[in-house]
Amino acid sequence: MKITKVDVMQVDVQSTDNPGWRPIVCRVYTDAGIYGDGEAALAYGVGSTAAYGMIQDLAKLVIGMNPLENEVIWEKMYKSTFWAQNGGPVIFAGISALDIALWDIKGKHYQVPVYQLLGGKMRSRLRCYASQLQFGWGTERISALSIEDYVKYAKKAVAEGYNAIKVDFFTFDPDGHRYCSEETTRIQDPYRVNLVIGRLAAVREAVGPNVDIIMENHSYTDAQAAIQLGTLAKEYNILVLEEPTTPNPKINKFVSSKLNIPIAQGERIYTRWGFAPYFEDGSIQLAQPDIGNCGGITEAKKICDLAHIYDVGIQAHVCASPLSTAAALHLETAIPNFAIHEHHVYNLHAYNKQLCIYDYQPVDGYFTVPELPGLGNELSDYCFTHGKRVTIK
Repeated sequence: MKITKVDVMQVDVQSTDNPGWRPIVCRVYTDAGIYGDGEAALAYGVGSTAAYGMIQDLAKLVIGMNPLENEVIWEKMYKSTFWAQNGGPVIFAGISALDIALWDIKGKHYQVPVYQLLGGKMRSRLRCYASQLQFGWGTERISALSIEDYVKYAKKAVAEGYNAIKVDFFTFDPDGHRYCSEETTRIQDPYRVNLVIGRLAAVREAVGPNVDIIMENHSYTDAQAAIQLGTLAKEYNILVLEEPTTPNPKINKFVSSKLNIPIAQGERIYTRWGFAPYFEDGSIQLAQPDIGNCGGITEAKKICDLAHIYDVGIQAHVCASPLSTAAALHLETAIPNFAIHEHHVYNLHAYNKQLCIYDYQPVDGYFTVPELPGLGNELSDYCFTHGKRVTIK
């Protein structure tokens, strides 16, 4: 079997709720009539256009290769591109998209779900949390501004069966202004400290002691502010403090050493080489590799195995289309050190659901892994007809 061509799509979701959402996906075709789909998880922030070009460049390297030889192809993309060694999100997002598609092809070829190829199912259900409630919890993106908003969205998620939620309490001020780095990257004044901790306290009171709260910082805070807020957050028994500061091993270790709180990091750490220092110094307790930018399923499995050596839990970072959700579920169900699955609020929005043919959603706060061959989901026609598409042969 050989790879014959690759379609690369920069999808226009045509959303007024989330105009910055720019998914980058691909489909890899073979001479056996089997195709596989993949995604570069750079739909948000700045970089999606670069990922769109990166997949095109990498696709030229894999035409004619055997798609079942994912390790051979991964090593070629890593070693023959010059920039991949010690590379960052753009090149690894490109590698990830193609690698995910290869696993989809492999599962379809052998007529088994991807998790079977990863070693089998360790669990039948995967606990998940309602993620990013500062953007609401429902079919529309509605910012949480008042304490009442945070309480409302938290209680709504819990009423739907979730026993864990994640919130960035430091995204918006009460007037709807989005805080910028100049405001968050420094020791915080009493007003902002009380604002953030007041929101956390209200949510904890509203959901009670039997619901886990993940406090998200998105690396907006520097080390000093992270320690300042984390010290006060301990009273409210948060599950983990996520991305407390810049993903840097020494800074992360400094924060970790000052707080008796589990630390989560990973959506901006790439490959096993990137994660290794955090595991070695014990500064991460929950690793969050994003399959769509850390190097794909091939590399994410290696990261999970490395984490297992150091008793570090895994929660794959998922902020992308339903295709990436399926990929994460296959990985998480097959590893012994799975902790919890991220169910992002964007997965409730129509502009994101339309990207794939299946809309997998959890029931009572738990997911089951797709049982169809391959990933168990694939890109919809919408991806091929809305936006830009390039075919590499």
